[in-house]
Amino acid sequence: MTGHVYLIGAGPGDPGLLTLKAKDCLEKSSVVIYDRLVSEEILAMVPCDAERIYVGKAANSHVLPQADIDALLVEKARLGHTVSRLKGGDPFIFGRGGEEAEALMSKGISFEIIPGISSVMAAPAYAGIPLTHRTLAAGFHVVTGHECLHSLGTPWEVLALSSQTLVILMGMGHLREISEKLIANGRAADTPVAVIQWGTTLKQEVVVGTLGEIARVVEEARLQSPAVIVIGDVVRLRQTLRWFEPDMAWSR
Repeated sequence: MTGHVYLIGAGPGDPGLLTLKAKDCLEKSSVVIYDRLVSEEILAMVPCDAERIYVGKAANSHVLPQADIDALLVEKARLGHTVSRLKGGDPFIFGRGGEEAEALMSKGISFEIIPGISSVMAAPAYAGIPLTHRTLAAGFHVVTGHECLHSLGTPWEVLALSSQTLVILMGMGHLREISEKLIANGRAADTPVAVIQWGTTLKQEVVVGTLGEIARVVEEARLQSPAVIVIGDVVRLRQTLRWFEPDMAWSR
């Protein structure tokens, strides 16, 4: 009998942000296939006798190509397993969940999508930065650093001149180039920018600067991936809305 696959969003890092449905699915899984940013606290919810398979990806370092991950999901389901595919954040937000769902659908494997809280909104929230604010930003754009630099269709002028908040994922390796592109296309060099490393976790670090200086500020602070970059006037609100301090989190 063919098994079933759950494509699960593990959330942004804080295990307390995992959904109840995700926890329920994990607890009845016989195989768990998980990514790099899934915490040990979440993996502890997996049954002791379940098979765990790590398929994490970092920049220029993939344990398995995506096609092999797709094939692995199909293989385990065909063996009759209940499979949980654990992804950081949300599976349908830059998580290749759509590709994996297509692969399962094409082979007649039943699946469910279990949404997760994305770092797109969670990391800024833990840094005291609302993505929208009635007097500052009525909306926001979300892009990936790699794709926006290497895609011929990137609307740089739109991103630069928009009054909306700009959120960039996977952009740390291209931060200087992105900043220069935005300024060259009309974004003010003094636009506030926040970079949030390991957002929502006890390793969270936040640096703030202007668009013109943020690459240097980040280098001096030695921040690295994973990080979320937030560009726009809403960043100023961190001065008054910052509430999460990792050093104090254990006391809550």
